[in-house]
This record gives sequence, structure tokens and C-alpha cells, in this order.
Amino acid sequence: MNRMSKMIQMTDKIPFGKVFFRSKILGNVVPFTGTSSLSFEKIEPEEVIISLKNNRSVQNHIKQVHACAMGLVIETATGFVVGMNVPDDKILLIKELNLKYVKRSSGKIKATATLTQEQIEEIKKEPRGDISVPVTLTDEESKEPVKAEAIWAWREKKKD
Repeated sequence: MNRMSKMIQMTDKIPFGKVFFRSKILGNVVPFTGTSSLSFEKIEPEEVIISLKNNRSVQNHIKQVHACAMGLVIETATGFVVGMNVPDDKILLIKELNLKYVKRSSGKIKATATLTQEQIEEIKKEPRGDISVPVTLTDEESKEPVKAEAIWAWREKKKD
């Protein structure tokens, strides 16, 4: 079990407000995400679900979630699902984030990133590699306003 998985496991013992506390704790792992009010709804080695409310601070000029905020939710969900599986002696890096905005969003958005068991085994056993992480972004009307692909790489950490 890597450091990230241990942090998640600690929050499982919280009787109330688990999503709030997870969001605060995990916002410290990647400081930028801590500034964005992301809500970590589910964090498992094979699936991560992150949502973002359509608050004024993340809106564009037509009161939808801003395109960059949608990208942040997608990037964070895919990064965390891979991060749950990368050994502690490796570093995780995004290689590509391809976003295609296909329709207007409505209200809160939610990104669901998943990995298969085969992908998880590859991440754990290979010293380096990259992987395309399936992700779906939906809004309150269950529409998919963005089609996305995220490619993540893992490498050995440099010894300082």
C-alpha cells in the first residue's frame, strides 16, 4: 500500500464529513487542487470520482463551469486513480490531456476515472511506463459535455 492509499484509509474512520475531510487532506497532496473546492466522492484503486459545484468562483461568462475547471477535475481524477497504484519509489507525471468540449454543461460536474486490474498490475510491476486512463465527465443532467483522454507516466524518482 502506497502513501496515498494510507492517507485515504485513515479518512475511512471518520464517522461524518468523510468527503469534506478527504477533500481537505488530499488538497494538500497537490496544493493547487486544494484551492479549487474539489470534492473527492470516491477514492479506490480502480475508481476515483471527483465533483465540482458550479459556484461563481469556477464559472465562465455564461455561468457554466469554466473549461479550465473541467480540465482540472478530469486531470485530478485520472491522476489520483493512477496515484493510488504507483509505488512510492516512482513519480507520477501527466504526459497528455486531450479535451474536446462537445456541449454546454449544466450545474455540478463529476469526473469518473477508472483502471482495469490489468492496468493496475502493469503500473505496479513495470519500473516505468505510461497509460491512457479512461475518464467520463458528466453534469447534473447526465450529459457528457467533454470527451477526454489523459495519459499518465510513471518513472523512478531521482535520487538527490
